Order: sequence, then structure tokens, then C-alpha cells
Amino acid sequence: MKKSVLVVASLGLTGALMLTGCGKSDDVLVVGTNASFPPFEYVGGPNGDEIMGFDIDLAQQIAKDAGKTLKIENMNFDSLIVALNAGKVDFIASGMTITPERQASVNFSEPYYEATQMVLVNKDNNSINSLDDLKDKHIAVQLGSTGDIMAKSYSQHVTAFNTGFEAVMELRNSKVDLVLFDSEPAASFLEKNPQLKMVELDFAPEFYGFAVAKDKVELLNSINSSLSNMKQNGDYDALVNKHMK
Repeated sequence: MKKSVLVVASLGLTGALMLTGCGKSDDVLVVGTNASFPPFEYVGGPNGDEIMGFDIDLAQQIAKDAGKTLKIENMNFDSLIVALNAGKVDFIASGMTITPERQASVNFSEPYYEATQMVLVNKDNNSINSLDDLKDKHIAVQLGSTGDIMAKSYSQHVTAFNTGFEAVMELRNSKVDLVLFDSEPAASFLEKNPQLKMVELDFAPEFYGFAVAKDKVELLNSINSSLSNMKQNGDYDALVNKHMK
């Protein structure tokens, strides 16, 4: 499966910016995520209760560069922008695709990852070979995701779940025809569900960004500076190699 990453343009900022977050302490930077989107964010670790992933590692470095401690708030994906604009989190790191609709209410960092949508079906399903084949199929998606938005342009039979795991379980139980999901999480779910297969169709590429509130310009600049520095010093590529198949 094709995977590509983006070079983040340097903003020419040096040093950590001292920011005022919305956490209880000025020393804390609060990130909102939905930890059901592996390998970008998921629950794992030795005790099975640690929120980890590619986005989380990037967020940890962003907080470190700002001289702060990262606090992670796990919530439903469709609640993230509401929480951000209510001041409950400082920024969002959750494999969030940059779209005009979202840009109307939040600002995004420079794009940090390029992805596309993929179709997951049961292995005995050979009926989906083109975008036209999605017409009127029963599609499962994650609520509020890009797949959720796109699926409705292909079919009136779309069921949205709070997590990708729930959508995949519906597919495994043959209650839906397919799951429409971002490429890397689709590959991660496929690895744990060998009775499924992935179908690559001609979807347009999409780009992930970290979201911040419209009035948090200093925080946005700091995030972009951290991303640029990680790309230049090799830390970004090391995290790609760590997390991506």
C-alpha cells in the first residue's frame, strides 16, 4: 500500500514558545484525541491503558518544545472540535483531515501526513472494484470521520459508529457490506482481522493537520515550528518508521 509523508515548511521560529494552555496549569498542554484510530492513536501499552501512537508521539514533542507537559483527553471523534472551541483542550491530534468545513471553525497546522480512503470487505466479497460499485451499498464508518462524510455521496445506507473497531465488527458479522476508512487504520484493522481484505479505489488524497482554536495563533506557530524541526532533524521519519507498516 502506498504511503507518503509531507515535508513541513519551516517557519523560521527558534526556541520554545511559552504558551498559555487551557489546562489547570500553565505548564500543561492539553491534547484532544479519539484513541481508536491505530496507528495514529490507540490504547495499548503493557497494561492496556496507555494512549499511544504516531500523533501522540508528535504531540509529546510539541509539548516538550513548548516547555510543557502533555495531558491527553480521549473522547468521541465528533466531540473534538466542540471541546476545542469550548476551551477544554488546547489542540487536536487525531488523524483529522483538513477540510473547508472544519477550517470554518478551527485553524490547522501545516499538513503532516497524506492519506486516502480504503474499503474493507469480507474476503468472499468480490463485488466492489470501482467507486460506482459503492452505490447503494450498506457502508459502515466512524462517526464524524472523512469516511462518514464521503460515504453519504455514494449511498443512502450509511451507519456511523463511535469507533472504527465497532464498524469493523459490524462488517465481520456481515451486518454491513463494507467499511470506509482511512488507509493506515484500515491496514491496522486488517492485520488483526485476516478474514477481511482491503480494496483500493480511486479516492482523492487527503491531508491530516493538528487543529487549534482560531484565536490560538501562538500555539499554531509553535506546533508548526515543532513539526518543521522534527522533519529537519530526522525525528519525524523515525516516528514514521516506528508506527507505519
